[in-house]
Amino acid sequence: MTIEVGQSVADFTVQATSGQQVQLSALRGRQLVIYFYPKDSTPGCTTEGQDFRDLYAAFIAANTLIFGVSRDSLKSHENFRCKQAFPFELISDTDEALCQQFAVIKLKKLYGKEYLGIDRSTFLIDSNGVLRQEWRGVKVPGHAAAVLQAAQALHSQ
Repeated sequence: MTIEVGQSVADFTVQATSGQQVQLSALRGRQLVIYFYPKDSTPGCTTEGQDFRDLYAAFIAANTLIFGVSRDSLKSHENFRCKQAFPFELISDTDEALCQQFAVIKLKKLYGKEYLGIDRSTFLIDSNGVLRQEWRGVKVPGHAAAVLQAAQALHSQ
């Protein structure tokens, strides 16, 4: 069952960097950006994270927290986060529970081989836990700025 815009997001608790547990219901009152990316320290994923990092203060001003999600380990996430100075936490979804909840696992092709991987996707959740906007099959250039605009518009409602 795929989550749809306008629906409440089912509560979840996941492990994140800095030894944190992230629980959706505990974050009520804040907007959330959850962005799924294929792999730590790859060029596109690094650029995407840097773009969110560079706009972080504006997201916080719009009462919006950012979380990056991939299937990488917490150790890999900690290294990636530290190296890129990300001010937000990265969620390790090694069992793909969050990936399944947001239906971001897709059949992909690389060098003629097919495999299941994360389709770069971003979700904006309002302060009541309702999915308000989604971006799937994301192209990195300009994406973080577009998400920020949506977060600011939602916050000012």
